[in-house]
Formats: sequence, structure tokens, C-alpha cells
Amino acid sequence: MPIRKDEETGIWYVDVRSPSGKRVRCSARTTDKKAAQEYHDRLKADLWRQSMLGEVPNHFFEEGAKRFLQESEGQRDYETKVRHVKWWRGQFAGRALRSLTADEIVDALPTHSAHKDKRGQLLTGATKNRYLATMRRLLNVCVDLEWIDRVPKLPKYYEQDVRIRWEPPAVIYALIKALRLAWMQDAALVAVATGMRAGELFSLSPAQVDLKQATAHITHGEAKSKRARAVPLNQDAIPVLKRRMEKARRLVFTRDTGAELEVMIREPDSRDWDRACKAVGIEDFHWHDLRHTWASWHVQAGTPLMVLKELGGWETIEMVQKYAHLAPSHLAAHAQTVNFWSNSSEKKETPLARAA
Repeated sequence: MPIRKDEETGIWYVDVRSPSGKRVRCSARTTDKKAAQEYHDRLKADLWRQSMLGEVPNHFFEEGAKRFLQESEGQRDYETKVRHVKWWRGQFAGRALRSLTADEIVDALPTHSAHKDKRGQLLTGATKNRYLATMRRLLNVCVDLEWIDRVPKLPKYYEQDVRIRWEPPAVIYALIKALRLAWMQDAALVAVATGMRAGELFSLSPAQVDLKQATAHITHGEAKSKRARAVPLNQDAIPVLKRRMEKARRLVFTRDTGAELEVMIREPDSRDWDRACKAVGIEDFHWHDLRHTWASWHVQAGTPLMVLKELGGWETIEMVQKYAHLAPSHLAAHAQTVNFWSNSSEKKETPLARAA
């Protein structure tokens, strides 16, 4: 039977044999019989041309997406790639890969964020670039497989400069005091004392904290960079962690409900945070800015950038360079290395010395 209908889904399937005898059975991806018959006839004609005239067979977007995700398994941004591919599949399902053009890909970009906290917001240039990067990598995989000849030239959107937002110690002290929830106060204090990200902090278990060695151990699964690291604890963080660990069972930071059951914290309490910021008079200050503040304080106090990179768990030195401008004095000592005029024994004989 050249085409048949699945009674449960209503989708039509085609069954074709090429001149060489190869059998091809696949979904027509439609519930319309006429469209399914047209797809069958076109597929049969394509198979004839491939067999008799040596034409290169078409490969479809779903095939490329499958191979791309298979090759991406195990990568730390795999979930992001899956999300992007799901979007692109919604735009190009059933399309031959070689038929995709740059204009079509750009026109198919999402325009608004689907994130629960940012729903309805216009997509930034940076996010559009991430979607295009996924499509570009997918098509490059198809080039390697010789399914397509080349990747369409895709644009790169403007990305705003990296945002660095920090506050001085007195303001952070007032902000923490203004928080009403005890666990928010504790978490904010440890965050700004260690530079730990929210995900690292709220997944911290008692077994990961060594108070004798004044160290917290971040596992590779919790770290954004997927690299385990040790976080030194200072005298601001140790008392807080020691107190919380006296009652902690599975996690160090849980919601203080008064019940025996530990309530896991997935993210900071936005209402308490926004109210505290307003009370102190801080604008445009987010939880992650506690990490920026911690890093900024370190640089201002003279911590070398390479040391800060290891403390914060950044992958590259370029990620830390954004804080360098906060400590121009770290270059001052090296400026004296190339003195020659002031140390010259003949400087009094120069025209400049006589003119003075």
C-alpha cells in the first residue's frame, strides 16, 4: 500500500521502493490524504532521479537535528541546545536541509523570551546569537556528513557590554539587615563573602562544608563551568555556615518553616529582595550582583586577576578582565620599571635641563 493512515493519530505514512529495490517507509507528517499522496509521488520521483541520474538525496531538518544532538550529548550546554533545536524544529520540520536560506533562518528567530520570569520581553541580541550559533553548529555537522555543501552566512547581532553592578560594604550591610527572612539574610551574607552563585549556594550540603579547613567544596555538577572547585571561607561566612549546619540535614540552606520537613530553596525570594532594595534605596541590583560585588571588592583590595579567576570558578581570564578597571593601582608599581631619565647621570647636561 503506497500510503496508509494511522487510525490513532490520523497521520498518513508512505511506503516507496526505489529503482534499486530499496524500501523507504516514513511519515508524511500530515493528516490530509491528498497532501500525503503528493508527498509520496514526489518522494518516489526523487528516488528515481537519485538512482538513475545520480542526484544527491535530500536530507531533512529532523535528520540533521538528530545527528547534531547525538554529537552534543554530554556537553554542559546540552539542555540549551535541546531547547534551541526544539524551536528550530517547529519552524523547519519537513524541510530539506539544502533548501534553508539565511533570510529564512533569521526571519524564524524567536522575538520574545519564553522564560517564566521574562515572558513577553523582547529577545536580546545575545540570545538571538545563541539561537543562531546552535543552527550554525547543526548545519556544520550536516556539511561534515556531506548532506549539504555549505552553511548559509548568518548575521551576528549586537551584544551589550557585560554588566558590572556592585555596591560598597556599607550599602551591602544595610541591604542584608533590611531583609526580613532569616534564611535570605544568611544566604546573602555567604554569597557576598564567597562569591558563590545562587545554584551553588542553595545546593550546598553539610558534607561539602569543611569548617576545620574553612572550605566549601563545589562539585562539578553544581558548578556553572562544570569544574569542581574549593571555595575558601572567610570569617564572615564561617559563623553563618556553622550555625546553619547544626540543624541542617540534607542541605545547608532551606526555608525556615518551623516544620521538621526541609523545604528546598530553588532561588532567592524576589519579594523580600525587592522590598529590601527599595528600603535601602538601591536600584537595578539583582542577586547575582552580590557575586559582582564580591569580585569587585577583591580587585579593589589588590587580589590578582588570576587568583580571582580560581576563587570564582571562571573558565577563562577574559571573564575576569571585566573587573580590572576597578584596580588601576595594580599597574602603578610596574610603571617604575622603565625609568631612565630621572636615573641618568647626564640629565643636567641636556637641553631640557638647561631650559629649566
